[in-house]
Amino acid sequence: MNWKRVLKYVGRVFLVIFVTLFIVVGILYLVLNKICHGPSEAARDELGSSLLESGQLKFVASLVLSKEEIKEIQNKNSRKAMDTEALNKNLIHIENREADPDDPDEPKPDTTEVFDENGIRIEKIAGSSFLATMMIIKDPSQVCVGTTYPWGEYGKELEEVVKGANAIGGVNGGLYESTGNKGGQPLGVVVQDGKITCNRPGSNKGLYMIAMNEDDLLIIKDINGWSTGDVTKYVQEERIRDAVCFQEEASDKNNHFVPLVINGVGRELNGTGSGANPRTAIGQRADGAILLLVTDGRGASGHLGATASDLIGLMLKYGAVNAANLDGGSSSSMYYNGKYEMTSTTFYYQNSSWRLPTAYVVRAKK
Repeated sequence: MNWKRVLKYVGRVFLVIFVTLFIVVGILYLVLNKICHGPSEAARDELGSSLLESGQLKFVASLVLSKEEIKEIQNKNSRKAMDTEALNKNLIHIENREADPDDPDEPKPDTTEVFDENGIRIEKIAGSSFLATMMIIKDPSQVCVGTTYPWGEYGKELEEVVKGANAIGGVNGGLYESTGNKGGQPLGVVVQDGKITCNRPGSNKGLYMIAMNEDDLLIIKDINGWSTGDVTKYVQEERIRDAVCFQEEASDKNNHFVPLVINGVGRELNGTGSGANPRTAIGQRADGAILLLVTDGRGASGHLGATASDLIGLMLKYGAVNAANLDGGSSSSMYYNGKYEMTSTTFYYQNSSWRLPTAYVVRAKK
């Protein structure tokens, strides 16, 4: 064998690959730069906001935008603070639990709503820049947190997390260390069946706990600045049975948000409130039913994704009294009854999900 000829051939192949990649990257940069500095300021704002929310591509924003431009974009598409301390648990009256038919404030059951044998309803939604799936679970006691605990280096795809929790469905859950798509380490706080399995409230700025308590009520709690002792005390006193965390922070590194609806009132926004991306959100109706929402985006089926405004609008349309944003982007996925209703937008996980440490799962009806 003529090794010189082989090495020469291999070298040419690598050269062609390198040149091709260089050209592709160069073209992409020119396109992004044109969008960011072209005639459409709205296109620049949407692209910038979307990139800042991406765990893997947020560095691109700083390549094509200055710090001043990033700050300007964030101010245009931002959210006003919500007081989650004002969350009123009395606005939720779980159906068939000590209901008073004579109480005018008692929500009346919707007899036109059809659920399957597990008390679940799946609805497909077509938005202006996304496709979405809403899973409605009539009995909130069926909804809990599934995990890969004890934590390791690698998480599991959503289907595995669901099955590991003896559940039939679910969506991706809280914030986690996603570098390299290992997905084994959650961030913030995780509670599973009343047991705290992760207590790292200082892992990130602006953390919110998104929880279910023992009364099956959805709780959205700002835990920014808390200690591990604060978390332990709160979980015990408020009888938290299941919880994950997501992050509320707007900076040149992040553009994350959590509260969407509190006490039936949607969050006030500047512009659309965010860029367009794949999203996952959770809400609860006045009758106690849980809403799990997942949207696509980032080019999947030609869709950009959903904005904060889109999420708030959908949650209010479906009757959410309280609702929160969960981890999204490439992690966004939904599984139910043996198949994926929504999959990751990442090419190599387009038929499943990223590896995850946590999920909000749904158990079969008893």
